[in-house]
Amino acid sequence: MSSNAPLSVGIVGASGFTGAELMRLIAGHPSLSLVVATGDTQAGTKVSSLYPSLASHFGKMVYSSYDPSDFVGLDAVFLGLPHMASQPVVAELFKEVGCLIDLGSDFRLKDPDLYPRWYGAEHTMPELIDEFVYGLPELYRSDLEGARGIAVPGCYPTTAALALAPFVLADKIETTGVIVDAASGVSGAGRSLQPATAFAAVDENFNAYGLLTHRHTPEMEQVSGCEILFTPHLAPMVRGILATCYARPKDPSFSTDQALEVLAQRYADEPFVIVDEASPSTKATLGANTVHITARVDERTGWLLTISALDNLVKGASGGAVQCANIALGLDETAGLPTSGLMP
Repeated sequence: MSSNAPLSVGIVGASGFTGAELMRLIAGHPSLSLVVATGDTQAGTKVSSLYPSLASHFGKMVYSSYDPSDFVGLDAVFLGLPHMASQPVVAELFKEVGCLIDLGSDFRLKDPDLYPRWYGAEHTMPELIDEFVYGLPELYRSDLEGARGIAVPGCYPTTAALALAPFVLADKIETTGVIVDAASGVSGAGRSLQPATAFAAVDENFNAYGLLTHRHTPEMEQVSGCEILFTPHLAPMVRGILATCYARPKDPSFSTDQALEVLAQRYADEPFVIVDEASPSTKATLGANTVHITARVDERTGWLLTISALDNLVKGASGGAVQCANIALGLDETAGLPTSGLMP
């Protein structure tokens, strides 16, 4: 497909943070045209009233209520819905649009029996799970080409998997007893008001949550191939995730230089992965579709330490979704996606 061909896309659930970020990225995309954006709780509201930052491109657009007939025949549809809310929409649109890109959790886990434990509900469409490709191009790029359904990863699993997978694939670490210690900005909790994410609760505060039960745990294990103890933290910032991952090298002589080389070789041709000796920071990724990764081996304790950072709303959600859509639709993978973060 020519990258110059205008492709019509829609967003179901465009009034949330991931929806707004999708709109920002589509506004700068050379080959995508947004024709419909729904937001049931904001139906009738001008996009520019809710998000003035989008006024220059979507100043006249109004959020509509969801109607499947508005999406029939579109080249791609992005679903920015809450977890476990995409399944009814997928049932209506899967055979009616070119590609469905789900930013929720509904089709990420390949084992439907995991959903009751981790998401508190039975999966109602297990027969369609295998129709969805896991949307992490750095690990599943060939599967994404021409895909009809894409399950965009969670932001935490994206950060951790990209830090750990190269060492698993190179057979350099033990895959049991892996620890992922990660902190996220408050935008990861979504736009809805909640006591735990209000300014007064988050400002000048740092706390762990979801102890031993966070729903991203089985997704991390599925993608990384590791048994993982995951502890998420909420940091007093709007955007960003920093994941610090710990694993045991199989070879006691494994060194920091070798660890950095494993990362460098794996991601040598990846446009959105930056491997460096410097320790990553969330600010370096702000607004960009990049992930920054480093590694160390502690000779004293024998542990491998690998650290990654990304913007949870871009590479960890909407940017990753656009990257996947580009591949599935035959466009330049990097189209419409910034690689430089905002400073200061």
